[in-house]
Order: sequence, then C-alpha cells, then structure tokens
Amino acid sequence: MSGIDFRQMLGAAASAGEAGALRPGPARGEVRESRLSAVVVTGVVRVVEAAAIAVVGIGVQLAYVSKTTPFDWTYLSAVLAVAALSSLAFQAVGAYSISALRSFLVTCLKLTAAWTFVFLAAMAAVFFLKAGEQFSRVWLGSWFGIGLVVILAFRFAASMWVATMTRAGRFDRRTAIVGGGEPANEIIRLLQAQPDSGIRIVGVYDDRDDDRSPKVVGGYEKLGQVSDLVEHARRTPLDLVIFTLPISAENRLLQMLGKLWVLPIDIRLSAHASKLRLRPRSYSYVGSVPVLDVFDRPIADWDHVVKWLFDKVVGVAALILCAPILLVAAIAVKLDSKGPILFRQKRYGFNNELVEVLKFRSMRTDAADAAASKLVTRDDPRVTRVGRFLRKTSIDELPQLINVVFKGDLSLVGPRPHALQAKAADRLYDQVVDSYFARHRVKPGITGWAQINGWRGETDTQEKLQRRVEHDLHYIENWSVFFDLYIMLATPFALLKHDSAY
Repeated sequence: MSGIDFRQMLGAAASAGEAGALRPGPARGEVRESRLSAVVVTGVVRVVEAAAIAVVGIGVQLAYVSKTTPFDWTYLSAVLAVAALSSLAFQAVGAYSISALRSFLVTCLKLTAAWTFVFLAAMAAVFFLKAGEQFSRVWLGSWFGIGLVVILAFRFAASMWVATMTRAGRFDRRTAIVGGGEPANEIIRLLQAQPDSGIRIVGVYDDRDDDRSPKVVGGYEKLGQVSDLVEHARRTPLDLVIFTLPISAENRLLQMLGKLWVLPIDIRLSAHASKLRLRPRSYSYVGSVPVLDVFDRPIADWDHVVKWLFDKVVGVAALILCAPILLVAAIAVKLDSKGPILFRQKRYGFNNELVEVLKFRSMRTDAADAAASKLVTRDDPRVTRVGRFLRKTSIDELPQLINVVFKGDLSLVGPRPHALQAKAADRLYDQVVDSYFARHRVKPGITGWAQINGWRGETDTQEKLQRRVEHDLHYIENWSVFFDLYIMLATPFALLKHDSAY
C-alpha cells in the first residue's frame, strides 16, 4: 500500500465490510474482458526500439564496412551508446506513452528530431574524442537513414495496434465513483473533459440515499451502495475506485474501505475539492485530477509479467523434474483403491473466482468430500493408505503444477486455495476471520508463506486460521520474485519439519 496508511485504521469496519464479499466470483473459463497495462506496453515498445536500433547499427556495419573495418569493441560500444541515448531522447520528447503511440504523425516529428539530435551528439563525441578515423562515415550515414525508417515503420505498426486496442477499450481503467452530490459531479466532469485520461466510468455508488446523493450524478445513474460495488467487482472487471468524500468524513470512509479493501483494485481518494493543500509530489494523478493513494492492486504491471514468467519457467522445470514422482504416485493411487487417479475440487481463486484444483485422490471414492464440509483429521478412516502418505508429504498437491503451467489459474507461490465449505471451529472461514477474502487479491498458490511457517494442514481452531491469513496478507504486501524463490526453496524443508497435515 502507498500513500495514507489506512489499514491500521480499518479495525471493526472490516467485519461489517465482509458482508458484501461472501459470494464467489465467476467460475474460471467465463469470458472476461482483459485490460492491457499501459506501463507494460510502453516498456515493450522501449525495449523493441532500442534492440532494433542496435540491430540496424550492427547490420549496417557487417553489410557495408566489415570488409575494410572489422566489427570490434569500438563499434559495439558505439552501437550500445547510441541505442541507450536514443531511448533517453525518445523519453525526453514524450514518445513513451499510450497517447504518443496513438498520435503517429505528431510522434513521428518528435522521434525524427530526437533521432537527429542523437546522431549529432554522437558525431560531436567522435569529433571531440578525435575518433573519426575509427568509424566509417558511410556506416554513420546509413545507420541514421535506415534506423529512422525502421523506427518510423515500427511506430506506424504500433500505432495501428494501439488504436485497435483503444477502440476495444483494452487500455481503459474501468472506474467506479464512490460518493454523490456536487463533488462526484465535478470529478466526472473533469475526467470526461480529458479524452486521453484512459478512464472509463462504469457507475456511481453511495451508501447515502437522500437529497445529498441524487439518483443521477454527472449523467451516470447511481447503481447502489458500496456493498453492491463489491458484488459488481466480483463479477465484472474493475480497476479503480475513486472516493469523492472529504477526508473529514472519516467514519464513512473507514466503513466503506472496510468493504472494498479485500478487492484486487486500486483505491484513490480524490483531492481536487479538498481544502488540504499539499505539495504536488504528494499526489498521484488520474488524468489531471489529484488523488491520494489509499490501496494499490498487488502484483500489477511489470510485477505481474515477472510473476507470470516465474510461474511458467519454474513450473515447467518442476513438472519435468517431478514427472517420475507423478507417475509412481498415479500408479500407487490406482492400485490402492478403486476410482479415478485425480480428484477435482472447486476452490476460491483470484478475486473469489471458482477454479478447479487438481490433486491425487487420497480418499475412498465413496467418501469423497468435494466441498470439504468436514475437515480431515488424524487417522481419518476416509483416507486411503496411499492417500495418507501422499497427504503427509504433500505429493497429493503436485498435479496442481498442471493448473499453474497449462490452466494458469494457480501460481507456484501464493495463499493456498481453500474449498468452498471449509470450516474452522464449525464456522466457514470468512465467518471466522474478518479479512479472510483479502487473501484472494492475488492468485492462490501451491505453496505459500503460511505453509513454510507451519500453518498448513488442519485448521480446526480460529487461531490456526487467523495465523494462516496473517501470513498470507504479509506475503501479498511484501511480494517479490526473490520472496517467491525463497518460499519455493524452503518448502521441502518445511514439509519435513511439520506434521499437521493428515
């Protein structure tokens, strides 16, 4: 979380908020429009352009100059320097934004000017370093001309693709406004006046139902209360919530945040009408509207890309390494008792979506409990002989590598997914721990921070579940790829130390 630290202030408000988060979201496989990250797209454009500039420089040297002057470290240094300087120059003229990618003609002029400046700077450096004899003028001239053509051709193709994605709404941040009256009307007016803000308002929500909160605000019909917004976010994509309430309305803010913070969305507090005046750097901006950051969606933009790559690369490697174990376990399950080898169970996934998790079957077929309405206990008669060993060693969880690598609904590391009717102290998990659904702001995982710290297996008491959720929330707030790697490496040792899985 960035900005104001509200989490310590939520307290009892969170328990009231959970009432709006009890229903599961859509089942995995239901079509949901996905949003493209502007940060990732512009980053990819930056990398591709720098690589293209380097490739053209090397290619021109090898094609025209290598017969008389071999390619050596001086040319390589020049190529890398020009590629890096070009990236900085393009950034300086504002060429790395979604609006710049859409505006091809304007951006072309900026790119041409920046590219020309880079080569003028490069020639000046060659002159002052007295290195003119080391570089071919034909190479420099050809690189300038061909490089400019390649850059503009790439930008034209990129602008066509970005325009198509923009028309499809793939860059829009789907935004809900919380609060009614004139403040909400004003912020809607400001956002609508900025066609390049990337904001698509999906509706207005307010817990008030009086003259201060009319049914139509800024041309948008009020769709309900904050509890209805939670339900909406569970079933349709939502990226951002902007509160138009004043900071002085502390009790109302805390009550509403207690309902919304369990969602994987960005939450901002509008500052455009606030009498509190901070330095410009104290704010972030939605378009040109100043806002205060309350909650950020965890693992977004490049973090999401890095985690996805980690899951796929390490997941494939783990699947190959574990293939002999999977084969032996499958044969043992089949020989030990009648029934299918794999057990399929619906569990809560990201944003309360229902995902089908794969496991080796560890119970008798006639005693299978897909809803997990009864916890497995020590010496449980429903568990088979092979199943007891598989559960003790967690080998029964290994088929979930298929979920990670092929289905994409699980991660290698994350909060463990729980069955729909799982209980602690004879109460459903969300009834035991107020912040339970906040653990669903990221994809669930095969292993997690709670598991390597001993909170795996049976959750027969409120304290055990509470500790598990606390560890899950710690993981979400402190995620990094190195944290994932540490948990992965620590998992085998954790399995040897603890005996709470039956």
